[in-house]
Amino acid sequence: MIEFCKRMRALRKERGETQVQAAQDIGITDRQYQRFEAGKQKPGFDVLIAIADHFGVSIDYLTGRTENRAVNQ
Repeated sequence: MIEFCKRMRALRKERGETQVQAAQDIGITDRQYQRFEAGKQKPGFDVLIAIADHFGVSIDYLTGRTENRAVNQ
């Protein structure tokens, strides 16, 4: 969970987005986004996919299971 939070924050900052902007693009509330990034809540499967899609990375990268950002097609 810690790696997920770190990567989520790093990816958002790389894009120069605020938490509010990222949340809107993903389709969740800004408060929910804040809880994910702070490690206070885990996203459900559908939201996890939406987060990975938003940042253009694989779920495995987002969750710390690999260092490869690429999304396998």
